[in-house]
Amino acid sequence: MSTDKIGTIGLLWRGNRDARAKATVQNNRLLPVFEALAAVNVYAEPVVYSDELVEEVRDQLLQLDGVLVWVDPISDGHDRSRLDPMLRRVAAKGVWVSAHPDVILKMGVKEVLFRTRQLGWGTDTQIYRTLEELKEQFPLRLASGPRVLKQNRGNGGIGTWKVELSAGASVAAGADTIVRVLHARRGSVEEDLRLGDLVNRCEQYFAGHGCIIDQPFQPRLGNGMIRCYMVCDEVAGFGHQLIKALMPSPPGTEPEQPGPRMMYGASEPAFQALRRKMESEWAPSMMRMLDIDRASLPVIWDADFLYGPKTESGEDSYVLCEINVSAVFPFPDQAVTKIAQAVVPRLLSATPR
Repeated sequence: MSTDKIGTIGLLWRGNRDARAKATVQNNRLLPVFEALAAVNVYAEPVVYSDELVEEVRDQLLQLDGVLVWVDPISDGHDRSRLDPMLRRVAAKGVWVSAHPDVILKMGVKEVLFRTRQLGWGTDTQIYRTLEELKEQFPLRLASGPRVLKQNRGNGGIGTWKVELSAGASVAAGADTIVRVLHARRGSVEEDLRLGDLVNRCEQYFAGHGCIIDQPFQPRLGNGMIRCYMVCDEVAGFGHQLIKALMPSPPGTEPEQPGPRMMYGASEPAFQALRRKMESEWAPSMMRMLDIDRASLPVIWDADFLYGPKTESGEDSYVLCEINVSAVFPFPDQAVTKIAQAVVPRLLSATPR
């Protein structure tokens, strides 16, 4: 194998000034990625980001050939409102960025559930672009059964709500209708609210051209969530987890914690039907719908699925509930090598600076 260095990239995650000063290749959770990149002659260095250090981080990135970014949309009161413009600027200077903020806005937000609802992973998905649309249209859909509202850009269950009519309630009452709601954020408990109060609580999600996605609640939620890990357009593994978000706890008990996520390789027999769908049908169709070419796909991303209704032949169906692009972690061991291998052609095809 040649020992010629292919390029230099940064692995970027959020921290503070002290963490930035102390960061090394060895003292962080992405060590396996650093090692896999070194094995294919790509040198990688830590890039610890915080909003107050945005210019310092920008200057560091401008010295590199590329950057892989691990930053959640929302974390401890922070968002990406300063990070994303900076990443766009360095990308315009020729630094390869994965995932590019413009690609995140196409596939890493909940609106993708609405835009791709006609694919085999879709369901009865609606979108509300204004508070008035939510007020006018959501009560009518709630009459058909429990629904799940999701803010466009979030993570960790923040801004995701299960909503159903309380016993004996009728949507005919409008804003005074009593609904039972459960926030998907860990530790949340069910509460009864006036529908009008819930709508007002959701007003914040429309800020900055935001929107709200509305999907039917999936009764087979108790069977767990399947996370399909993708490296570019190929499945790199699976995770299966018994989740507790949107699952009410028995009265008088503490909210239950999710079970461990069990990791599997891409060849796991239980998920081969899902793999075939993702690689041959759903991912390519999504790329066409959203106008994303293969070179722009994030190096690492995942799609979260819930079990939908059984088919007439008794087989499992799958409903997409989220695509994660911003900060995919953890991931199966087998994915680490694929990530490094996917970086190489991106750097080799980059325009010299």
